[in-house]
Amino acid sequence: MTARIGVVTFPGSLDDRDAQRAVRVAGAEAVALWHGDADLRGVDAVVLPGGFSYGDYLRAGAIARFSPVMESVIDFAEQGGLVLGICNGFQVLCEAGLLPGALLPNANRRFTFRQVDLDVVNAGTAFTRACDPQERLSIPAKHSWGRYYAPDDQLDALEASGQVVLRYAAGQNFNGSLRDIAGVTNERGNVFGLMPHPEHAVDALTGSTDGLRIFESMALSIQGAHA
Repeated sequence: MTARIGVVTFPGSLDDRDAQRAVRVAGAEAVALWHGDADLRGVDAVVLPGGFSYGDYLRAGAIARFSPVMESVIDFAEQGGLVLGICNGFQVLCEAGLLPGALLPNANRRFTFRQVDLDVVNAGTAFTRACDPQERLSIPAKHSWGRYYAPDDQLDALEASGQVVLRYAAGQNFNGSLRDIAGVTNERGNVFGLMPHPEHAVDALTGSTDGLRIFESMALSIQGAHA
């Protein structure tokens, strides 16, 4: 079967079309979802893309968390559905309580756009099963609110349970994320958020196809669940 992966568009989304293309390159069907519509259209997984949802007024992702589609996404995640949040989508998932921790302003206090190297800490998740353990991925990052924060005891628990999935490689952590964390899952492992943009690294023309591993992993996980 062909996996059907929905990509939500919020007012202010910038990377929804890129995410849809990445889904298609990974061999899945991309399904457009609208922020004001609670219907997830029977998709097998959901992607919350990057951008500046609702202008990121108040805090990044704080308003999008209350959109009609998010109520359905929360229910979907609670039932075990796969949910991927990229950059602003990661922020929305933290605001919605689907992922632990919070994203704070970058340590350098400015919007930064650069290619970063990421180390795969946990290759056993539904979002990294196409990766090798400790594989290094080259993926672009672009954000101003990307500094991952959680209390020390929570960080210890995340590491102990394998919820820290990606880390910035040595010297790549420009935003000041604690323990170089670039991506985490929820305890169940079906919700994943990361600040770098895998959807911008699926074509050799852009310099790297490493981001495709994330979308291929989701497609494989969905196919495995339906086998």
